[in-house]
Amino acid sequence: MSGDMYIAAAGALACEKRLQIISNNLANANTVGFKMDRGHMKLINPADLPSQSTQSSADLAAARAHLFWNNFSMYTDHSNGALRQTDNDFDLALVGKGFFCVQTPDGVHYTRKGDFTLNSDGVLVTRNGWPVLGEGGEITIKSTENPHKYAKFAVDEQGNVAVDGKRVDSLRIVDFTEFNRLSKAGDTLFKPPAAGLAETKVEDVKVSQGFIELSNVDAVKMMTEMIEVLRGYESYQKIIQSVDETYSQAINQVGSLTG
Repeated sequence: MSGDMYIAAAGALACEKRLQIISNNLANANTVGFKMDRGHMKLINPADLPSQSTQSSADLAAARAHLFWNNFSMYTDHSNGALRQTDNDFDLALVGKGFFCVQTPDGVHYTRKGDFTLNSDGVLVTRNGWPVLGEGGEITIKSTENPHKYAKFAVDEQGNVAVDGKRVDSLRIVDFTEFNRLSKAGDTLFKPPAAGLAETKVEDVKVSQGFIELSNVDAVKMMTEMIEVLRGYESYQKIIQSVDETYSQAINQVGSLTG
């Protein structure tokens, strides 16, 4: 395989990966609290490129194409999405940095998806049934006078939770200095690496009750980007086809001369 074909193939693979990312973003454009992903090609230090003096031209091209492909990475864009008012007391949105903490069977996970509800035990949970954590653990919504009824559930801007005017807990809202090390765990949840990740206290966050944070995907921009990537993919495919045709012609010519 020629050097041009190696480079074009690496470029086409990068385009395919970007298309997968864009397609997933578009599929979640209406998912509450979703954070879109982006593809990124890291800058390559020229000193890291394979030396031409030690390899054949084809091997050199293959090595360089491999290096370019390995420098393609994906990261999550944690910018805030727009807020939508719902007037549902159990819908909560964070304005600023930070994550809600959720107790899952696999440990504490983190989310910006605040369309919460109550389970049969009166515990504040996600739509999948995972308890939302306060500073004291699970948050149970019960009136002190009657544990089965309450008149008002309220959360102030600082995340303090009150039932019938009496404070019962405070939402556990955290952030990370290395939030890029969080990985997606499905349903807008993020999980820390196996080695753990230090939580930091959030100082400049505000909780908005009766609101949800929408996806931060801009569908129009994503569609525009998809068109651009498709054009790039087609260009790489044309290069591969052109190189392949050139080699086929050369082989046929050699065959006719030796036949």
